[in-house]
Amino acid sequence: MKLKVEVWRQTGQYAKGGFEAHSMDDLEPHMSVLELLDALNERLVDSGEEPVTFESDCREGICGACGITVDGRPHGPDENVPSCHQRLLSFEDGATVRLEPFRSGAFPVIRDLMVDRDRLDDVIRAGGYVSINAGTAPDADSVPVTEEVAEKSLDFAACIGCGACVAACPNGSAHLFGGAKLQHLAMLPLSSQERSRRARTLVDELEAGFGPCSNYGECAKVCPAGIPLSAIAAVNKERLRAGFQRRLA
Repeated sequence: MKLKVEVWRQTGQYAKGGFEAHSMDDLEPHMSVLELLDALNERLVDSGEEPVTFESDCREGICGACGITVDGRPHGPDENVPSCHQRLLSFEDGATVRLEPFRSGAFPVIRDLMVDRDRLDDVIRAGGYVSINAGTAPDADSVPVTEEVAEKSLDFAACIGCGACVAACPNGSAHLFGGAKLQHLAMLPLSSQERSRRARTLVDELEAGFGPCSNYGECAKVCPAGIPLSAIAAVNKERLRAGFQRRLA
């Protein structure tokens, strides 16, 4: 299999970047997009050139580190599939494949295909956690949770924090990411004790670091974890609830 690869090269956040073209031969159709980059980098290193910088870790669709934009779409052409599982089978032999970083004002380019996603970490620090003093957590079976609630909560907890939803959104919104965290933690007994505080601080961070949500729905189409679009409703729902709770206090 042959492909013409156009890959984005940029030495830093404020440096001028551009696409660099390479013709790749002898590719296996079952190779992933990241394995394509591995092959390209091996060739670049052998020829004494600078390899393409990109980020990856588990390559099992779990860590969320691998996200890049393929032909203008976060992760690649297949819906709800991370970059590390996007296969060259999706491209015709001889096609041109354009690889670039996630495009969002919230994700400045570090180098080439690697971006800074610290803004997502800011959201987690603002409210994506549960405050339980060490040694005081009850036994897992002492707080009853129905199977239906547990399974639904785990569906929202499946978010891997890759940032594809932000890159896909025309507004650069992170409501799918933030909503998944809010919905997941609001449904469980222990984490729901901080529900109002979490909603206020987490939503404030979403508004400070990302754009508004206009319900385009592009986020759900690229989410590798399949987080449903209904998650974004949790942002306004939890914020309004927190406001009423404050008034009643």
